[in-house]
Amino acid sequence: MNLEQINELTRIAYNKTADKYHEHFKNEIAQKEYDRLLLDKFSALLPPASRICDAGCGPSGHIGKYLADKGHNVVGIDISERCVGIATSYNPQMEFRVMDMMKTEFEAESFDAILSFYSIIYTPKHYVDKIFAEFNRLVKPGGKVLVVVKKGTNEGIVDNAWYEGNPVQFTHFMEHEIKDYFSNNDFDVDLFDVREPYDFEFNVDRIYAIGTKKSIASE
Repeated sequence: MNLEQINELTRIAYNKTADKYHEHFKNEIAQKEYDRLLLDKFSALLPPASRICDAGCGPSGHIGKYLADKGHNVVGIDISERCVGIATSYNPQMEFRVMDMMKTEFEAESFDAILSFYSIIYTPKHYVDKIFAEFNRLVKPGGKVLVVVKKGTNEGIVDNAWYEGNPVQFTHFMEHEIKDYFSNNDFDVDLFDVREPYDFEFNVDRIYAIGTKKSIASE
């Protein structure tokens, strides 16, 4: 199955389950102290009123909203039309657009930072460098990227009951793989951490990484 077909599976699955996803996850940040503290730290690294791309914002846009409430200008993008529709209704003060984060329509160096919370986990590992290359294109020199993934070695198309019979690609990552994606695409890793799941989450560890785009690309 090629990348376009895999992305289409994701789009179809989220178009069908976006409403359920929104009801389940829209308030999750209130339960996750670690995530809030990390986002606070991330915000403090950025200039005031930074322009941030929330790549794979989902139907709630709640991660981007957390930073928008701190005065940042957040633009959420998602491959699912239904996700963007719900996020726009739920957060009318924010901008949301239907877009593939691997090939966005934004101009180069048009963002101060990028958020990617569990959004690269729907892409096979051998394509993920393309996502990080696009992140590099989008952020200004010195710009920040925050990536969150689920830890593990599983990778492949699965028929997950959550998506009501719609198969999707799931990819888990190990620490060295995430570090390599950053370094391969001219980002310095500033923060790297792993946390255990909360009791109410799927039982898998989470990897958190913040990187900075190098001012001069490596030769």
